[in-house]
Amino acid sequence: MASTKEKLIAHVSTEQAVGSKSKVTVVGVGMVGMASAVSILLKDIADELALVDVMEDKLKGEAMDLQHGSLFLKTHKIVADKDYSVTANSRVVVVTAGARQQEGESRLNLVQRNVNIFKFIIPNIVKYSPNCIILVVSNPVDILTYVAWKLSGLPRNRVIGSGTNLDSARFRFLMGEKLGLHPSSCHGWVIGEHGDSSVPVWSGVNVAGVSLQGLNPDIGTDKDKEDWKSVHKMVVDSAYEVIKLKGYTSWAIGMSVADLCESILKNLHKCHPVSTLVKGMHGVNEEVFLSIPCILGSSGLTDVVHMTLKPEEEKQLVKSAETLWGVQKELTL
Repeated sequence: MASTKEKLIAHVSTEQAVGSKSKVTVVGVGMVGMASAVSILLKDIADELALVDVMEDKLKGEAMDLQHGSLFLKTHKIVADKDYSVTANSRVVVVTAGARQQEGESRLNLVQRNVNIFKFIIPNIVKYSPNCIILVVSNPVDILTYVAWKLSGLPRNRVIGSGTNLDSARFRFLMGEKLGLHPSSCHGWVIGEHGDSSVPVWSGVNVAGVSLQGLNPDIGTDKDKEDWKSVHKMVVDSAYEVIKLKGYTSWAIGMSVADLCESILKNLHKCHPVSTLVKGMHGVNEEVFLSIPCILGSSGLTDVVHMTLKPEEEKQLVKSAETLWGVQKELTL
């Protein structure tokens, strides 16, 4: 007896079904993982989304909740399992899993807890998606991107940290608030560590190509009467502030992750401040990952942009690198 489906649909294709072409996996279904997942779904950039976590009930519930919105999405397949086989053949794997920053805790303090978690996650990702691009979001992101690179055995262009993509977005938002402009018209780059030692490149801050340092030579210094320095201080403090108020950060980092995934999946060759191996650049001599402007496309991180930094900015970047190396060299991989 033919089933309802057989009566309704006649299958005509004789070829092997083609798998997903732009599958994204999100590892970790905490606040950041789910904000990333929703942002990716709403941008219509993936044809399949896989979720992985060790907490089975939470994972199943989040997946069901997203699947129930399928009518309003253009991502045909949403899957979830604690077994990494569900992630097979991903183009991009977003890693948000790990211990969460507590109120008042620095990102660097989290490190060894999360290294141990990565020892399980990273080999499993590579086992099922050997050709993927890994986007690390868990904190401290610069050190964990280095850890993921070491554990994965992947080339450096395929292991990227979300880095200061969010810090730069926060900076541009605050700059826009000060000037009454949309953030997309406010150009400014925050580089270095995603965290307390990040570096604002005041020499490059501009609107429509007009350098703000040209108009206000003291911008970003203690002598500046308009106190632009506080804009960067607010960038550094903003995560702590949000964590104090709501317990965690999620929405902005989720949108930032989707922004990076879009540049990769759509081969946009767009420039983002993300974390990459900077040894040999800007006076950094150790094997550390820091954010500098990088070009993202289908192959991952294909190029880096040589920024023209003032000696003071370069000095801060080297100091940022030394801070990270101090922690990194103590790690047991």
